[in-house]
Amino acid sequence: MSRLYLITGFLGAGKTTFLKQFIRLFAGQKIQLIVNEFGKEGVDGALLAGLGAYLEEIAGGSVFCSCRMDQFEKVLRESAGLCPDVILVEASGLSDPTGVRRLFAQAGRFPDIRYMGGVCLIDAVRFPKLYATARTCKKQLAASDVAVINKADLADEAQRAETRRLIAGQRPDIPVFETSYGKVGVDVLSWLQGKQQISEQPMMMTADLTLKKLLVTVSPKISAYALTKFIEMFLEDTYRVKGFVRTAEGLMLVDCVGNLAKVEPFGGQVDAEKVGRLVVLSGEGMPVRTAVQQAAGWYPDYILKIE
Repeated sequence: MSRLYLITGFLGAGKTTFLKQFIRLFAGQKIQLIVNEFGKEGVDGALLAGLGAYLEEIAGGSVFCSCRMDQFEKVLRESAGLCPDVILVEASGLSDPTGVRRLFAQAGRFPDIRYMGGVCLIDAVRFPKLYATARTCKKQLAASDVAVINKADLADEAQRAETRRLIAGQRPDIPVFETSYGKVGVDVLSWLQGKQQISEQPMMMTADLTLKKLLVTVSPKISAYALTKFIEMFLEDTYRVKGFVRTAEGLMLVDCVGNLAKVEPFGGQVDAEKVGRLVVLSGEGMPVRTAVQQAAGWYPDYILKIE
């Protein structure tokens, strides 16, 4: 079975430099690279061509957009057919990769590929400004399992501290590594491997004083599809979303951790008073109320109350 790792991060964070270092951790193994470029002509592929790995480039837009996901899946199946030990996917710096976990969460979709997790490259100097202005940064961090603060040698102590504060505010559950020139050791791999050995547990929270909680009442007329899309609109600004919701298709269990909107049919017994209410947990500095209200604006007939 091939092990797949996702490398993401905003433009200029140093993903290609990191990938050149990261690939050395798999010495002696058969490697398949999938490089995604937003422009019409790929550039990173030429830079990575001499690394002794099979290379597949996808140019012309983010492969994680719904309109191009079929192309990404096609390349994945072709890559799996080559039976590599490792598949490394370098996402475009402008991409929103939040659908990756959802893709690999579908049982039996890619039986020959084991998704090991995502690594988010972060520019130690530019991240605070980008985080405030580029929504893609939040989505890339939401889709990752490890954060690597790159170019640490160019940042002063205050910049590094602010970058860590922003990461912890959105994702207090993931480890953060600092480096320069994209250099990382086996500790990154060890952490991702260890993550695979344990069942997913509820996210660790910051101190109780910083914990925020919202209750969202949902109409039983909502469809499971609309419920999922509603949650996806604010999920990146939360720690966890859970609850039981009656939908047009029946009773659903909502249990979301990280960036994966998990909405599944539930056949058990639930107290009537617990049905139709979502518990939304977030932390200090996370604009969850605003995000939920904006999402509710798209579904005015189905979202009955936010409290």
